[in-house]
Amino acid sequence: MQEQWGFLDSGCLDAAVNMALDESLLKWHSEGKIPPTLRFYGWKKPSLSVGRFQNVEQMIDFDGIKRHKCQFVKRLTGGSGVLHDDELTYSIVISEQRSYIPKSIRKAYYHLSKGLLEGYKNLGIQASYTAPKDKERDKQSAVCFEKPAFYELVYNEKKLSGNAQTRKKGVLLQHGSIPITINEQMLFDLFRFPTEEVRERKRRNFKHKAITIEQITQKQHTFGDIKSAFYKGFQTGLNIALKPIELSPNQWKEVYDLADKKYKTEVLS
Repeated sequence: MQEQWGFLDSGCLDAAVNMALDESLLKWHSEGKIPPTLRFYGWKKPSLSVGRFQNVEQMIDFDGIKRHKCQFVKRLTGGSGVLHDDELTYSIVISEQRSYIPKSIRKAYYHLSKGLLEGYKNLGIQASYTAPKDKERDKQSAVCFEKPAFYELVYNEKKLSGNAQTRKKGVLLQHGSIPITINEQMLFDLFRFPTEEVRERKRRNFKHKAITIEQITQKQHTFGDIKSAFYKGFQTGLNIALKPIELSPNQWKEVYDLADKKYKTEVLS
């Protein structure tokens, strides 16, 4: 029997509002106000989100962010920096008490990412899971798509999506980036490197480490096409039924208040 989840398509929002909404969904689910929920969203402007533990002063080039007129936000989750631009972004909130949610972060990601796997299949992309080799496990990169983590999805050993997870108030929050295309010029302008030569070398090598939907399929996709593929994919992969939910005016006010209080920064344009 399929479990019923809520589904929220919140459209394209500012970076701070996007992160505030994910945190609010976690809170509301912990309070029993909403069911387990899958959310799809986009970004009003190109945005760089960084993990909560990243040293942004050391790793992020804020001049590059201003030059490209990007927004900047720190996530509730960990992980590396992600440029959100031409992509579908998803988030999931689900109680840790669900019998099918493993205690292990990696195993929980493996389960929830079955929806991603099926979504890619709906686009004709045969993705697979990866487990980094021992010598690569502890290597870190400021740029999320430079290397896959455990059980992340790859195509021809190139990373397809970037994902992060946290658990608070008895609820698991997982969100992730599903790039349709990636602006590599912009991406590497947003990070600090020892020299410009290192920056350019990293930029050139990036094509060997990450790949996008349009690079694989060799055709353009509308945002609606991508949403439809992954909407069906999550239902199939997780064996769930999705029912649209709407937020009340008071809930939206709570989100915007949290965005102003916690997530907006002086470089958020």
